Amino acid sequence: MADFKGSAQIAIRRLKWEFSFRRTVILTASVRYPEGKVPGSPRAERSINSRIKAQTAAFHRYVSGPLYRSAAADFRYAKANHSPFHPYQALLDYEVSLNCGGYLSIFRDRYEYTGGAHGSTVRLADTWDLKNGRRVFLRAFFCRGKDWQKRVLGQILQQADKEMRENPGIFFDDYRDRIPTYWNPEHFYLTPAGIAVYYQQYEIAPYSSGIVLFPIQGDRGPACKRR
Repeated sequence: MADFKGSAQIAIRRLKWEFSFRRTVILTASVRYPEGKVPGSPRAERSINSRIKAQTAAFHRYVSGPLYRSAAADFRYAKANHSPFHPYQALLDYEVSLNCGGYLSIFRDRYEYTGGAHGSTVRLADTWDLKNGRRVFLRAFFCRGKDWQKRVLGQILQQADKEMRENPGIFFDDYRDRIPTYWNPEHFYLTPAGIAVYYQQYEIAPYSSGIVLFPIQGDRGPACKRR
């Protein structure tokens, strides 16, 4: 571990597919994903790349299976009823939100368009300890013995109240009930500014608000040198 420098070397890879039915492209899909190299920690390197590879493989299975069948069914229906068919689209896009101080944090957005006015996006995230390749969970950034979840929710509610006063309608009217209901401790990632907790589309806010982010202060975090 002497050669460990506290960050990973990231290369961006891309995959693209087209799926046809009756000589017509009915679905396009693409993935933009990171491939990491961790000097001094082959275990971490294997852990990170294996997990990302499994995620992209699962995405391809979904796209080439259930989503393709759904697109084909809609295509047949459109042709039978002389109505327009809008090709489906699926994207899986990864973003490295933090890569320093011994941590690598990545979130991925899965966008899906199946016709209609607009598509939908689901966000998921992973954070790793680069020394050993283990995933790090939100509780690790708070002191033991304290109700860290209550503390996080308190910060979220305080920020949401302020935003609602400044921009009425940005959240649903019952956002204070929805925030603890849809709270998921796995929905977070690290940024240079600290911890970002997020809610999916429609959970606490209308579509126009997108994925809602709340910056959270913990008790500890990565020690990143400022450039």
